[in-house]
Amino acid sequence: MCKRIYSEEREILRNFAAMKSIRTLLSLHTATPEARTAIIPDLFFCVVLMPLLVLLGPSYTWISQWPLFFILACAYLYACYFIILSARIPTLLLQRRYGKILVVTVGLIAGTWLLSGYPLPEMDFVTPVLSRYQTELRDFGVSVTLWLMFSLVVGYSVSVAFVKELYAQLLLKRKIEAERDRAELAVFKAQISPHFLFNTLNSLYSLVIGTSERAEEAFVKFTGILKYTYTAVGKDWVTIGEEVENIENYISLQAIRLNRHTKVEWECHIDDDSLKVPPMIIVTFVENAYKYGASTSKDCVIRIGLEVSEGVLTFTTRNRVMKQADVFREEVPVGIENCRSRLDALYPGSYELDMKERDGEYELYLKMKRDE
Repeated sequence: MCKRIYSEEREILRNFAAMKSIRTLLSLHTATPEARTAIIPDLFFCVVLMPLLVLLGPSYTWISQWPLFFILACAYLYACYFIILSARIPTLLLQRRYGKILVVTVGLIAGTWLLSGYPLPEMDFVTPVLSRYQTELRDFGVSVTLWLMFSLVVGYSVSVAFVKELYAQLLLKRKIEAERDRAELAVFKAQISPHFLFNTLNSLYSLVIGTSERAEEAFVKFTGILKYTYTAVGKDWVTIGEEVENIENYISLQAIRLNRHTKVEWECHIDDDSLKVPPMIIVTFVENAYKYGASTSKDCVIRIGLEVSEGVLTFTTRNRVMKQADVFREEVPVGIENCRSRLDALYPGSYELDMKERDGEYELYLKMKRDE
C-alpha cells in the first residue's frame, strides 16, 4: 500500500512539474543563446528545486490525506515565483517605485496567509478536547511548513530576479559597446583624414570670404558640426554646453538652406553648462524633426525645446509630418529604438522617452537624469 502511494506521489510530482515547465522548454528550443541562459534558473526551479523541496517536505502526508490542498500549495508556490520575476523587483528599486513593490509583497503575504488557513478535516480522537488540540497542533505545523516553503521560494526568486537584471544589463552594455564600435569604425572608414578635410575647408573658406556673408556663415557652421562629430564619436559623455552648441550650429545651417515657409521655434534654458550627456542623441531627434517636418512649399512650424534644471534634462520636439509619411512611420521608430538602447545602458531606470503621432502631428518627449 505504501509503495503504491509513494509511486502515485512521484507520478503526480513529475506531471505537475512537466505542466509548469512545458512553456519554458518550448521557448528554450527556439530562443537565442542569451535567452536560453536566462531561462536556466526558471528551468532549474520548475524541474529540480520545487519538486525537491516538496519531496523533502511533507509531500507524503499532504498527497495521501489532502491531495487538493497539496495541488493548491504547489500551484501557489509556482505562481509566487513567476509573479516575483514578472514584477521585476530590481527595476522597480532602480525606478524607486516602492509602492508597487509594497503591493506585490502584501499580495503574496495575504495569499500565503489565506492558503495557510485552508480548512483541513479535523482529527478524530475519543475525547473532543484531545481532537481539537491535535487538530490545532497539526494546522500549526502545516502553516509553519507552508510559510517556510514560501520563504524559500521568495528568497530564490528574488535572487534570480537580481541575477537576471544584472545579466540583462551586462548584455545591454555589451550591445551598446558593439554598436558604438561599429559606428566608430564606420566613421573611420568614411573619413579621408580629419586634417586634410579641415585644411580643405579652410582653403575653400578663404576663397568665399567677401563674396557672401551667408556662404561664410554656412562654412563656419558646417565646419563646427564636422569638428564636433569627429571629436564626440570617441567619447561616452560631453557637456550639455557642447551639445547645445552643435544643435544651434545645425539649426543655423538649416535656416540658411530652408526658405520662409519653414519656421523654427528654438527655446533653450540651461542652469548648468557642465552637465554631462551622451553625444549625438539629442541632435538625432532634431534631425528627425527637420527631415520630416520641414517644407519649401508649405508653411510649417518646428518647435524644439531644451531645458536643464537641477540636473534634470527635458527635451521636446513638435512638428507636422510634411512629407514621406509612410517612410516616416517606418524609419523613425527604428532610430528612436537605437537611441533608447543607448539610454537604457547610460540611464537605467532614470529616463523617459515618449513619442506619439496624432492627426499628422508628431511629438517627442525626453526626460533624463544621470545618477551619480
